[in-house]
Amino acid sequence: MTTSVFLTVLGAALLHASWNALVKISVDRFLGISIIVFFAGIIATPGLLWVGLPTSASLPWLVLSAVLHTGYCLFLSRSYTTGDLSQVYPIARGCAPLITALLSWLILQERLPSFAILGVGLIIVGIMLIAFPKGKKSIRLDQKTFLAAVITSVFTACYTLSDGVGSRISENALTYIFWMFAINGWLMGVIMYSKYRNTIGKSIRQYWKQGVLGGLMQLLSYGIVIWAMSHAPIVLVATLRETSVLFAMLLSVVILREPFNKMRLLACVVIVAGIIGMKLG
Repeated sequence: MTTSVFLTVLGAALLHASWNALVKISVDRFLGISIIVFFAGIIATPGLLWVGLPTSASLPWLVLSAVLHTGYCLFLSRSYTTGDLSQVYPIARGCAPLITALLSWLILQERLPSFAILGVGLIIVGIMLIAFPKGKKSIRLDQKTFLAAVITSVFTACYTLSDGVGSRISENALTYIFWMFAINGWLMGVIMYSKYRNTIGKSIRQYWKQGVLGGLMQLLSYGIVIWAMSHAPIVLVATLRETSVLFAMLLSVVILREPFNKMRLLACVVIVAGIIGMKLG
């Protein structure tokens, strides 16, 4: 992974942590996620005139991506509804790199250098330390919430792998990125309208500013990731992206004044060590 790709993905991780904070724009978590995805699609739509039509080879991957991203939104909103954000988010993001690594090895035969493998492992451990800062006794998630968070991570790993392959076989990664966001946004708009038919107009008028900001950050953050996966091993990009958990924790400490205990400090050290290991690899 080149330095430019490495630093760009770190920036995408920061953007990802930021737009996830905006999910709380509504008491209904699914509505909050839906509005952000919808506006990301609205922002991406004019770009279709610039990038042109997608290749026929990428069409199946675009369809699969839409299905996987919808499942991701459904289960993420379910876990956020009943779980603690500070624990659900790390679980949902932390399990994904491991699943992505296994799928990349089994399906794409992507093999990583020793330092990179060590880095992936350290980042996953660091994320889990943030999720469970005081061991098993501190877990306050019920089984259904925990299961929803884990299923979310499975969807994350699957759409990451799908979009990684789709962007690689597309003639232009930007074409895939804009069509993927546009299709997902349109689909989520239809689902959102059917679910909130009587209140959707009021909700959009109330939250459109947060939706535009969140949609723009989502478009930039994941668009960067898809571009990076066409230039570097998918598992490395996927794992580095999950440092968003570290950024989310730091933002919560600086902005929300949440406590920064020894376990969180250890998690930061482990994650940073993992990032260094990935770069050396």
